[in-house]
Amino acid sequence: MRRYRLTFEESEAREIEALAREYGLTEQAVLEQLVAVGLEQVRDEHTDDEPRLRE
Repeated sequence: MRRYRLTFEESEAREIEALAREYGLTEQAVLEQLVAVGLEQVRDEHTDDEPRLRE
């Protein structure tokens, strides 16, 4: 398993904390789900003509 370190703006950190409280999860669990959802969306929406991510 690999580890990554992320740094968030204060407003994003508050949103992550709020989601964790709302769903009774840890911030780590929220981040894991957000990454999984984001990766799924990138895979599902990707076409050869458009970039996968914003620059």
